Amino acid sequence: MTNDPIHAATLEAIEVHGTTRSSFLVRGALAAGAVYGATAVSPFVRQALGATGGGDVAILNFALTLEYLEAAFYKKGLSLGLSSEVRALAREFGGHEEQHVQAIQATVRKLGGKPLKMPTFSFPVKDEKSFLKLAQTLEDTGVGAYDGAAPAIRSKAVLAAAGSIVQVEARHAAAIRLRNKVTPAPAAFDAAIAKGAVLKAVKPLIKA
Repeated sequence: MTNDPIHAATLEAIEVHGTTRSSFLVRGALAAGAVYGATAVSPFVRQALGATGGGDVAILNFALTLEYLEAAFYKKGLSLGLSSEVRALAREFGGHEEQHVQAIQATVRKLGGKPLKMPTFSFPVKDEKSFLKLAQTLEDTGVGAYDGAAPAIRSKAVLAAAGSIVQVEARHAAAIRLRNKVTPAPAAFDAAIAKGAVLKAVKPLIKA
């Protein structure tokens, strides 16, 4: 992850057409990243999930919405005029996200829950440069969201599964950062950001 600020306009331009609580939390996570960068996502998600108290199924449906978002993003990327190298990454990473979707859906059902349907998304990408820029912000945001959700997970099996997914997401982020000529790991630790400051800053950006 990174402490570099993420330009608010880029993430705000992503449209998430869904009215579920998970869609709302995803929009909030994107807003947190827009305001302070990826390091703000973890405290926002931790605070939001702690306030809802929805249990493992609710957390998994939040993760599922994130995976829907990323899978749809990489599918969108394949419709752009990407170079062969970047197209290969989009195809590979998109395949990973689809597998994450299927695994989370199966786990939700196993726990007796109902997987959320996929919202519709709109991404502000038109070429390889804008695709890679947004890919970096989404992957960084996704890692932060998983990190933030982890403390609220009750089941050790679910926590282990989430841990295996977030490791792959972090590798995606590093690979994309290298394509953008950005240091994949700029610091040994991410700087903590006060929950209150994050929540206050992102509140005006969250579209209900």
